[in-house]
Amino acid sequence: MRVLAFTLALLAATPALAAAPGPADSARALELLKTSIGYRTTASAGQEPILAYAGWIKGVLVAAGYSPSDIVIEPVAGTATLVARLPGRDPGRKPMVISAHMDVVEARAEDWTRDPFTPVVENGYVFGRGAADNKFDISMVVATLARLRAENWRPGRDVILALSGDEETLMRSTSVLAGKLKGADLVLNADGGGGELDGAGKAVSYGIQGAEKTYADFTFTVTDPGGHSSRPTPGNPIYRLARALERVESHRFPVQSNEITRASLAASGRDQQGPVGEALRRFSADPSDAVAAETLSSDPAWAPYLRTTCVATMVSGGHATNALPQRASANVNCRIFPGTPSASILKTLEGVIADPTISVTRNDDGSIDSPPSPLRPDVVKAVTRAVHAVHPGLPVVPAQSTGATDSMYFRAAGVASYGVSGLFARDDDTFAHGLNERVPLAAIPGALVHWDSLIRDLGK
Repeated sequence: MRVLAFTLALLAATPALAAAPGPADSARALELLKTSIGYRTTASAGQEPILAYAGWIKGVLVAAGYSPSDIVIEPVAGTATLVARLPGRDPGRKPMVISAHMDVVEARAEDWTRDPFTPVVENGYVFGRGAADNKFDISMVVATLARLRAENWRPGRDVILALSGDEETLMRSTSVLAGKLKGADLVLNADGGGGELDGAGKAVSYGIQGAEKTYADFTFTVTDPGGHSSRPTPGNPIYRLARALERVESHRFPVQSNEITRASLAASGRDQQGPVGEALRRFSADPSDAVAAETLSSDPAWAPYLRTTCVATMVSGGHATNALPQRASANVNCRIFPGTPSASILKTLEGVIADPTISVTRNDDGSIDSPPSPLRPDVVKAVTRAVHAVHPGLPVVPAQSTGATDSMYFRAAGVASYGVSGLFARDDDTFAHGLNERVPLAAIPGALVHWDSLIRDLGK
């Protein structure tokens, strides 16, 4: 019934004319978002909700005029992928890929004010798990691609929608997609970048995500024969582990930079006053400026942009309250500067703790080494045009995120990838991954214009 209703709405439109997205398009996009939230696509829910959600998206696109054979849903590693192809006029050109992820992080209904998988529109927001991450942009992209197909718009090259199913966990499906689409010209990632609003709701800037720190978990393990707690020994694993973690806490990885971080810090420094503003300007002009680097390193807001960081996140140890521990372990989470091999971080950690009796191993966390993407002029120009279509004159700046997305696998496969979300929101207003996740209703019309402009521009 949902697909039928969407089909009738599309048929009511005039396919011959290419007009800017209007109120009716916003209403349809909102319905897509609400329906998307209703699919419980968490890892704990298993494969079926992902397959059902992908099947529903396929139905929406087929109703808009896509050939069923151009949309492939594939079960992968307990989840699924969806690849939808809008054929271009020149099959010899490299395609453009639009990437997003269908899965969401876990959410317990008893913790939320509203049921996380029942969409609620209230006080100018759409509430629900995935409302911001990543079903908002999935809905905007699907609405746009459906509209373009219904209008008989045909790109110059293939435009491919590639949806993964486990971005929030091990990214097995992302690895499969990147392997199949490694011949693409570029990826527009809907799960990165985006616009920032100030407290009054005014657009402040837009960030093109061209690089991201990769993710790595390392387990520190200490063992000992143990014994009776009344007879302490110097080999106590808990104490040895504690000393090792203190050394990790004290260690600072070397300062690094790339063209994206330099451009981002330069843009941030234009309007910021005081010592931090001066340090931003100086460092972006000269990354070897040790004084500027030290000023930024002392500020928790800016320090992660300058280097790899590692921090202890979980600890366990002992087996009885009245016995010396036989084992203690800790998880150390590292966010690695783009282009830095994770193997080198492991060796650095071993050197920092300076205790060969402590085992340091890399966990299976789904992350791989990934370089930054070049700031391609055609991409920057197209994104700037899309942003200015809604927010004329707004600063558009390169950005490097401190967390990983599906772009990681595409960049590792040699495909330039750019986070270009259409969502504008306050930094503290979406609660992605947290309680009562939401997006502002007011973001929908602009996001539709954003994606319409980007797809037409870079797909021509």
